[in-house]
Amino acid sequence: MVFMDLNVFQMTTKTKKKYQIEIEVKTSPRILYSYISTPNGLSDWFADDVTIQNGVYTFKWGDDEQKAKMVHHRDQKMVHFKWVDDPEDTFFEIEIVVDDMTRDTALLVTDFAEPDEIEENSMIWEKQVDNLKHKLGV
Repeated sequence: MVFMDLNVFQMTTKTKKKYQIEIEVKTSPRILYSYISTPNGLSDWFADDVTIQNGVYTFKWGDDEQKAKMVHHRDQKMVHFKWVDDPEDTFFEIEIVVDDMTRDTALLVTDFAEPDEIEENSMIWEKQVDNLKHKLGV
């Protein structure tokens, strides 16, 4: 599900717009956190390989690679990465959300994309989280 409320998401770069998607993942926040915050966990579902050196994460997909810094995290709650080569006001964030009433768990992904690429990028995130669900057996 893609959320774009222009009243809430006024933050834009020169061409990229902020968007969010929320995807239910039926597992514990503790388990999810290890998959979103560690190189080994991220390598299991997000990229082909993830390494960290001097605080810089290198994400590899085939012959492509991107570098990011984890600029903020809350244990068992969220990670906030900044791509090294992207504009200063862009980032991607993965937050673990637990519904207070149902105790259902979801990942809330915040990312930036060109306006005409938001739908495609959202589908990529959904595919990646499907990989995570498969890895978790949920």
